[in-house]
Amino acid sequence: MDIFGNFSALIGEKRKRKVSLSEESDFQYQDVTLEGQSRIEETQTSRLSIYLKLIILIIFIAIGSKLFYLQVINASKSFNLAEGNRIRPRSILSSRGVITDSKGVWLARNKPSFALGVYPSDLPRKKTEREDLLNKISALAKISKDEIKQKIEANGEFSIDLTILKANLPREEALILEEEVAGLPGVVISKRAIREYKSDSGLAHIMGYTGIISSDELAKNPNYLMSEEFGKAGIEKYYQTELRGDPGIEQVEVDSRGRIIQVLKDFNNLQPIGGNNLVLNIDYDLQQKMTEKLVSGIQSAGPEVNSGVAVAMNPQTGAVLGMVSVPFYDNNIFQGEINKSEYKRLLEDPSLPLLNRATMGTYPPGSIIKIVTAAAGLQEGIITKNTSIETPQEIVIGEWKFPDWKYHAGMSNVTRAIAESNNIFFYAVGGGWDKIKGLGPDVLRNYLSTFGFGAKSGVDLSSEASGLVPGPEWKKNYKGENWYLGDTYHVAIGQGDLLVTPIQMVKALSAVANGGRLLRPQILKEITDVDGNVVRNYSTEVERDNFISAENISIVQQGMREAVLYGSGRILADLPVSSAAKTGTAQFFNNQKTHAWFECYAPYENPEIALVVLVEGGGGGYEVASPIAHEILQWHFSR
Repeated sequence: MDIFGNFSALIGEKRKRKVSLSEESDFQYQDVTLEGQSRIEETQTSRLSIYLKLIILIIFIAIGSKLFYLQVINASKSFNLAEGNRIRPRSILSSRGVITDSKGVWLARNKPSFALGVYPSDLPRKKTEREDLLNKISALAKISKDEIKQKIEANGEFSIDLTILKANLPREEALILEEEVAGLPGVVISKRAIREYKSDSGLAHIMGYTGIISSDELAKNPNYLMSEEFGKAGIEKYYQTELRGDPGIEQVEVDSRGRIIQVLKDFNNLQPIGGNNLVLNIDYDLQQKMTEKLVSGIQSAGPEVNSGVAVAMNPQTGAVLGMVSVPFYDNNIFQGEINKSEYKRLLEDPSLPLLNRATMGTYPPGSIIKIVTAAAGLQEGIITKNTSIETPQEIVIGEWKFPDWKYHAGMSNVTRAIAESNNIFFYAVGGGWDKIKGLGPDVLRNYLSTFGFGAKSGVDLSSEASGLVPGPEWKKNYKGENWYLGDTYHVAIGQGDLLVTPIQMVKALSAVANGGRLLRPQILKEITDVDGNVVRNYSTEVERDNFISAENISIVQQGMREAVLYGSGRILADLPVSSAAKTGTAQFFNNQKTHAWFECYAPYENPEIALVVLVEGGGGGYEVASPIAHEILQWHFSR
């Protein structure tokens, strides 16, 4: 009898003892009743016993089946897991955003590429095994073991992120390597995307380029991956965050040697999100034409002339329509594995093709700065539209002579002085002479600063120079010399220590063209997401307004218009639209050479394009720079 039967008998015996003490009449009644209850209880207890036995049996069967599955059927897999199999996250790079011109022409896009990489955390931990593996990688990939070590150590010897050892592999080499590295722990051939650029029209200086993120960049951006492309220059660098996107994550199972067994589907995976696309204000067709005409003009200036700049901007909005710096380079050489010999050639080239002269080149502006000097003199009341003086061939102050580039017969006022580029008149406006009091160095300097000189223009590129607006304090601090009247004269006509960038000059020119609004130059037009929806529109940014009255600005405009009608800018007279212009010839190299400058805008009544052209060491602005501007505008308004 089992434990449940013995327990029932014990209960029945106790009840019989209790009944024997009762009266006889009661005994019969109670005896019958207790006997029935006993039978019921025995039946219920029996059923409970069966249920408990079944439950226990089922539990033992389940445990036994699981043990049999793990120890017999799945013994091999369980052994591998016990030896070190593990699941780990692996980052998936996002697709970088595409860059197009204002009409949708691609300027930067992605193309497939292959790279040899390693996951440092999956490399052997034992020193001898690790060294053997690095030797194998070195022999297969034809890169030194020291270089491999340096890259691994820079990214962390036990990092779970991919470290790129050799990028931009040719497809054939990648396929061969993929077979040869198969089975090597932590070594992979990574399929990734690299940039492809249009670089035929000097666009490299605008676009910049990307490369694998450096250790310094990674330290400043800890949320980035070690194998990510990162903007190194130009638009690629300035809008890095917008272009990047969001990397994804997938879970992979690796064995104890770091070899991938499988990618686990639907296991906390996160799909990457592509970066935003950029639409620029750059007009690719105009950019091409500006490049063509600038290169042709430079070549015609003589064998010693090899560099120049052309910048076009919409003076109503600040949109940069074109920007060319010659010589330029092909930014595709920086994608994937850098062509070191080509890069070395660029670095050693004395013409500095890597330099964006439009934003980083600083030059004396020569006579094109006279539009600022004129506006300052009018605004301060130093001159009016009707102020006229007779200007000699030169001004003599003591032992010093300040000549004009040619003799201007008769009386000259401000509009004629702009049209004919009269140095004597602007010496007087800047420093005083005859009946003109002069602005003086501090007031002149303040107005130059107000027009944006001496500070970065704010254009959306990663590198830009500030130029220099000199004054008495600056000269004392940096040269240890006093400021003289001749210094003011020189600054007033764009000479001396005054230095400007072409982008600053087109910014100031646009302020004159649009009636007195100083606008921030802007290359970006809009940002769109991967589906083409507009994320952000560029809006005109007015840095300064009403600093020159509309009446005084119109007088300066009239002088520039007269330069086209009968002055030094007559070359533009045959354009299909009206225009305004100013020439400039800036001395440098101890006055032995001259830069050729030309600035203009059109149409005169309602400007849509402002253009500045510079040919370094090209000679006279009216001889070399103005024909280039003429051909660009002729094409622009005839297309």
